[in-house]
Amino acid sequence: MDAAGAGGEAGLPSWDLSDLYASPEDPALAADLDRAEAEGQAFAARHAGKLAGLSGTALAEAIATYEKIEEILGRAMSYGQLVFAGDAQDPANGRFYQTLQERVTAISSHLLFFTLELNRLEESALEKKLADPALARWRPWLRDLRVFRPHQLSDEVEKLLHEKEVTGRAAWNRLFDETIAGMTVKVAKGAEVEELTVSAALNKLSDRDPEVRAAAAKGVSEAFGSRIRLFSLITNTLAKDKEIIDTWRRYPRPGSSRNRANMVEDEVVDALVAAVREAYPRLSHRYYAMKAKWLGLPKLMHWDRNAPLPDEEDRTIPWGEAVRTVLDSYRAFSPTLAEIGGRFFERPWVDAALRPGKASGAFAHPTVPSAHPYLLLNYHGKTRDVMTLAHELGHGVHQVLAAEQGYLLSGTPLTLAETASVFGEMLTFRGLLDAETDPRRRRAMLASKVEDMLNTVVRQIAFYRFETLLHDERRKGELAAERIAELWMQVQTESLGPAFDFTPDYGVYWAYVPHFVHTPFYVYAYAFGDCLVNALYGVYRDGKVPGFEAKYLELLQAGGTLRHRELLAPFGLDASDPQFWKRGLDVISGFIDELEAAG
Repeated sequence: MDAAGAGGEAGLPSWDLSDLYASPEDPALAADLDRAEAEGQAFAARHAGKLAGLSGTALAEAIATYEKIEEILGRAMSYGQLVFAGDAQDPANGRFYQTLQERVTAISSHLLFFTLELNRLEESALEKKLADPALARWRPWLRDLRVFRPHQLSDEVEKLLHEKEVTGRAAWNRLFDETIAGMTVKVAKGAEVEELTVSAALNKLSDRDPEVRAAAAKGVSEAFGSRIRLFSLITNTLAKDKEIIDTWRRYPRPGSSRNRANMVEDEVVDALVAAVREAYPRLSHRYYAMKAKWLGLPKLMHWDRNAPLPDEEDRTIPWGEAVRTVLDSYRAFSPTLAEIGGRFFERPWVDAALRPGKASGAFAHPTVPSAHPYLLLNYHGKTRDVMTLAHELGHGVHQVLAAEQGYLLSGTPLTLAETASVFGEMLTFRGLLDAETDPRRRRAMLASKVEDMLNTVVRQIAFYRFETLLHDERRKGELAAERIAELWMQVQTESLGPAFDFTPDYGVYWAYVPHFVHTPFYVYAYAFGDCLVNALYGVYRDGKVPGFEAKYLELLQAGGTLRHRELLAPFGLDASDPQFWKRGLDVISGFIDELEAAG
């Protein structure tokens, strides 16, 4: 099926992955893996058990060699992930990705000793080595590595967990992905029944016709409901797997390991969650009550959550117009951002076409610094798709800028990884809103932005609450599908408020959220990023920070070298301050105030 046949415009771009490898059979891929294996074995023979005796200069050289080998493996795995995401329905892609994972896992086993042994160095001994200027460059990487020191197990156990990953969590991830990719959703319209991918069916929940939305919702419920035992098994197994590993590693609670990886304290996340939950009445509850009134409904059904508003422009936005809109908005803030963003469209770095088997949703994959990021979208031509493009391009630009730090230092914690993406969305929205003079269209745009922000903040914190409740309860035993549905309905009712009626079949909708499977407890990072950007954008609009653009670019270029406190300090912001989150939430509340005043 071509893009037009899948419900989108023809001529949408597809990516070309040959900047990584020409094909799964490319001799360069096999040669890279062979080279990484030989260099990994030589690296282990040269350094295993000897790190304590290395000088600062020698240790710096060892880390540089380690980075070089890891980047080879990162390039190979990036290619495998992107091939699989492009068509997970093709069995050959699944086999290729699995085989590649197994080979890379085996090769990286030779390198596993390095980080484990580094973490066994005493603090005083490491500090002496860090006095050497050559090693000082790696201080941020060593700092982040040693966050996990209290949770490190013996070398033998770490090696076992590492090697079993391909038959454990990674295998369940693959089962989830292939199941979703192979699903069709039946959407009835009169006597006609349309068979759609999951992505296309979910897109119908934004259709202007309430009958189409209701039919799509019923189709999604039936498709996931008929497979709910499988999705429940995947979820229960992964939650138990996480509990076992967390217990061995002595993490205090299920979300703690994610917070460590994000370089953010449990208490900061707790403050964010508490602030958002406390704000539900003045945010989502208030907005959706207004939306029900606008739509002329006594109550909203769950399929009305993303329904277009009566004044909302109902047109398909061509791809070229979407690209121009986003790049013009970026350019108005920073020519540098627009120039880097333009590269993604001048070259085949974006896959926006609609086709069966392709991963649903959207993402930006950084690949490796020696290559470039790739963007995946499913472009249906709606305003939300334009905002998704602005979001993912923000990630891509961030990844290009951070790549200057090199493979080990370019990775950004998830809490800060959403900064450029959400800022890009805000730039695009503000550019469109400021140019709009018609009051009705302006109200529709403002309402659409509020909905996006509620989806990013309120909905993601509700997701986080759902995960927390599920993982806590899983420790007492396996959860029936019916109990998982109860937890889902509990958090949805709490977060969305009394304006909604939920049909019982909505209880299966948790099953399509990939973050619960791939990256447990990831979802709060979206709310973290949105509130952070609201505060950051407020500073920008106030114009009280001289050289804001340059400081913002420096924030992106820093990659993983600085923590959130250091990155936000130049803007006078501090995420550990309880008022910080309120400031971000006040931006959403202020938009709702404006809508309320407009009537």
